[in-house]
Amino acid sequence: MTELRFVHLGFGPESVEYTEAWEEQRRVHAARFADEIDDTCLMVEHEPVYTAGRRTDPSERPLDGTPVIDVDRGGKITWHGPGQLVGYPIMKLPRPVDVVAHVRRLEEALIRTAADFGLETTRVEGRSGVWVLGDPVEQRPQLGGLSLDFSVPAPDPRTGDDEFDARLHGPEYAPSNAGQRREDRKLAAIGIRVAKGVTMHGFSLNVNPDSTWFDRIIPCGIRDAGVTSLSYELGREVTIAEVLPVVERHLKDVLEHAELRPREIEAAGA
Repeated sequence: MTELRFVHLGFGPESVEYTEAWEEQRRVHAARFADEIDDTCLMVEHEPVYTAGRRTDPSERPLDGTPVIDVDRGGKITWHGPGQLVGYPIMKLPRPVDVVAHVRRLEEALIRTAADFGLETTRVEGRSGVWVLGDPVEQRPQLGGLSLDFSVPAPDPRTGDDEFDARLHGPEYAPSNAGQRREDRKLAAIGIRVAKGVTMHGFSLNVNPDSTWFDRIIPCGIRDAGVTSLSYELGREVTIAEVLPVVERHLKDVLEHAELRPREIEAAGA
């Protein structure tokens, strides 16, 4: 693996429109595949936009017809915008390519970043990204009004009713209020693509965004959890300027020093 270099595309007043950054990703991807450049991570803050990965279901998109950009990454729908740090590591992986291992390395760098700010985060089985864990289900506030039987939690309609759409039931179920409900909440999302052995797309870390942008969609297709940010969890304003060098330090450490052994493939009939 080559040394990882960072390129800043724009932040704050110089935030970058999504399709412009996507085009730059493609340009850098082609150069990395041709070995014209070293592994490169584009760092950026976007103008507000919804993007949908290949597995996005129509029911997860905004109900009001807000435009969504369909992209060629994995995962489902999410939002990018002010207060969110986005990174696009464009790297050549060993063959056979191990996509899951790459995702785990990105998660590790972001978990270490959160820890440096005093926030404990983790992975959740079956759900990519970096999470702040909520209380056990039986200790969370009741949803859907008061229950007369306080010894048994009221059933969560988001998981028990396929027709239930939380967006039609007010802020009580909004993803941005998951912290108040003491549910699991996602701090950082990850969605990647590997083409010709070179990675594209990457991660988004919520630093200090207006999280109500997520309430218009089903973020990452997950109905029974929500979103959060460093600022919300720490109870103070955290800026992208504070977080950027910390993220870059951990990305460089994790991605440059990862033990990139190819996956072991069992022989047929073994």
